Amino acid sequence: MAFSYLNLGASLYVPATRHDLVASANGDRLPRLRSVILCTEDSILEGDVEMALANLRQCLPQLRKGGPLVFIRPRSPNILARILSMPGVERVHGFVLPKSTRDSVRAFSYHIPASSRFVLMPTLETREAFDPFAIAELRTMLSESGLRERVLALRIGGNDILNLLGIRRSPGRTIYDTAAGPVVASLVAAFRPFGFPLTAPVFDDFSDADALRVEVRRDLEHGLVGKTAIHPSQVSLIEQEYRVSEADFRIARRILDDDAPAVFQIDKVMCEPATHANWAARIMEQAAIYGTATDFSDSGLGVGDEVRIGACKVKVLSRS
Repeated sequence: MAFSYLNLGASLYVPATRHDLVASANGDRLPRLRSVILCTEDSILEGDVEMALANLRQCLPQLRKGGPLVFIRPRSPNILARILSMPGVERVHGFVLPKSTRDSVRAFSYHIPASSRFVLMPTLETREAFDPFAIAELRTMLSESGLRERVLALRIGGNDILNLLGIRRSPGRTIYDTAAGPVVASLVAAFRPFGFPLTAPVFDDFSDADALRVEVRRDLEHGLVGKTAIHPSQVSLIEQEYRVSEADFRIARRILDDDAPAVFQIDKVMCEPATHANWAARIMEQAAIYGTATDFSDSGLGVGDEVRIGACKVKVLSRS
């Protein structure tokens, strides 16, 4: 893939019926936006689907290079087939698949040409998310050659999971404070060890910045980088939390040093490259994309410098 799931940042959901769809998709509305998802599914009414598709048809040829990563959330496999026939669809980066199960993902992927470069983000938000057997079946199918290479990340549909439980989070509470919290943890455990990254669910109260900050920190504790945003005000707040602390940056860099001991301590915390290397590699890549909480003064790195992670080099793109 030409980009990592870590590049997604806060993915802004935009109903495809909006009059400013082109400005949103090109980043004119929010210049620092990293990714946008143009939605034809739950965010619009059934009666507005044709309007949304007409809007997309006008939008796609106007997409510019150098803007946010652009994804489309099709309502159904048939809607995906119609979108794929639109001029300019080759300018989008991929598709967010709703209500993902083994059968639905197969139905969606059937329409995507094998030669295309589109990536997929299946969304875990159905009853199957509660069924370990169904999740194992989905994981096995996603691991098949020809499909595994397309899966950028799995998205967690928090509101649909809450709806299935018949609950809604209370003001000031995170999704981890509800019965959906263990479901999120179980999905991470089911997919992350097998190489599938996951992104974090939406926080739907865009008036409560403090609770959103707390939830993003809980997301990170679950290894979830990338989060659905439903309002532009959430984007910068989410991505501020993705900045790596100076302490974590220093520890991760030491863990990845070629001459690192098998076990050592930093600030009375045990570090063991054999078991902490995956965490450290993700921290270094995250720092290269989002910067650190202050700057790189302690590390000697600046914008444009490169950090080696194994055989790869990651360039520092930002200080903040």
